Amino acid sequence: MNFSAAEILLIIEAAGTFAFAVSGATAAIRSRYDLFGIFVLAFVTAIGGGTIRDLLIGNLPVNWLTDSLAIFSVIAGFLFTLIVFRRMKKLEGWLFSFDAAGLGLFTVMGTQIGLEAGMGAGISIALGTITGCFGGVLRDLLAGELPLIFQKEIYAIAAVAGGSIFVGIYQLFDALLIAQLTGIFTIILIRFIAVKKQLGLPKFELPDESST
Repeated sequence: MNFSAAEILLIIEAAGTFAFAVSGATAAIRSRYDLFGIFVLAFVTAIGGGTIRDLLIGNLPVNWLTDSLAIFSVIAGFLFTLIVFRRMKKLEGWLFSFDAAGLGLFTVMGTQIGLEAGMGAGISIALGTITGCFGGVLRDLLAGELPLIFQKEIYAIAAVAGGSIFVGIYQLFDALLIAQLTGIFTIILIRFIAVKKQLGLPKFELPDESST
């Protein structure tokens, strides 16, 4: 079965929306939110990055206002989390897995949308990074946590790397599906390795005034 580029993009969008909705709902459950709060956090996490991207490139109305698939994907992720979260052995591992998947899927989708809008490679990668990261930023802020993107943990760098690989393969070989899968896999792999090996960027440490 052959899929067009538009159909593949829709599949990536639905999968990414579902993954981030699960990530947001899981974070809300961990923070002991009520049912409404769980849905709100799932919704904001799933559509936040894409909304910012659409506003930046003037794609109005923003995607989720006209795309029922996005809404259905959020609802599916919300209900899925409610049904199965009690069977989770480790909530943190569950949250991380869906967050990594959402980051990979949304980054590649956002980068591709940037290219299709006529943006240059660098701007498209930046748009992909925004699409992939800022839903998680909103999720963490609403959950009362320091966003991952601002911590030592490698997060945005993984998105930039995966987006760059996607653009490189797509522009050099015109192999869209291979570029998409490679970019998504790269981001997920970097996130898993970084967390497993506790790799991260150096922090800027202020001097201890008490010792001076």
